[in-house]
Amino acid sequence: MPRNLIQFQSGLSLPDFLKQYGSLSQCESALESSRWPQGFVCPHCHDTRHSAYFRKDKKRFQCARCRRQSSLTSGTVFDSSKLPLTT
Repeated sequence: MPRNLIQFQSGLSLPDFLKQYGSLSQCESALESSRWPQGFVCPHCHDTRHSAYFRKDKKRFQCARCRRQSSLTSGTVFDSSKLPLTT
């Protein structure tokens, strides 16, 4: 029987994946560090000064310059999703 290349590809195992992205806070920190590697940048005015707070269990950022609010998932493929990041 030929070997299934999709099944035996290299990468993270399920226990390693769950250790790295198993909780909501781990998923949020991974998304935040990949979206803004040098820290938050306002999508409207590109300023880096901000305040962060939680609203309905979602992390929100407010720019100190233009006062626009942005969430961690806005403008990404996770935008408007009702599913949690762990799903």
